[in-house]
Amino acid sequence: MYRIAIVGPESTGKSILAEQLAKHFNSPWVPEYARTYVEKLTQPYDYDDICNIARKQIEQEIEYEQNINAPYVFFDTELIITKVWFEYCYKKVPQFVEERLQTGFFDLYLLCAPDLPWEPDSVREHGHDRDYFFDWYKSEIEKLGKPYFVVDGVGEARVRKAIEAVFSNWCLVIGN
Repeated sequence: MYRIAIVGPESTGKSILAEQLAKHFNSPWVPEYARTYVEKLTQPYDYDDICNIARKQIEQEIEYEQNINAPYVFFDTELIITKVWFEYCYKKVPQFVEERLQTGFFDLYLLCAPDLPWEPDSVREHGHDRDYFFDWYKSEIEKLGKPYFVVDGVGEARVRKAIEAVFSNWCLVIGN
């Protein structure tokens, strides 16, 4: 199974893209857990909440370490985003997050560009800082030494670019 993480700043179409790619490739996708978690809170999130989100993300990854029933699995966000939020909000990252990132679980990252209009909602933050976070996520992916493609454009063009990125990277992998 080829594991693909879809990352990027808020309001860059990650969830829609994950669902569209899963449909195109007839493969599962894992929805963003942080959104579900934060929407259920009755107070602002804190450090412990982000730890809970990170643990669940790791649990979801582990579930797909043994699953080989589909060619791909698409994750709507992953631990890089959680790591950045830890650093940005609390200036510290739990060791278990750093350790899990070093396992290199993902085979490919699709980094969504902040070229879509900002759509505010009850859990989104920092709409004015999307370029800043885009660069930070890119830097974190590069530190891991993993392949990534920037996905930009609107509508079908954005989806086509992502499909081509998945396919071309897959061909590179099986060609080696």
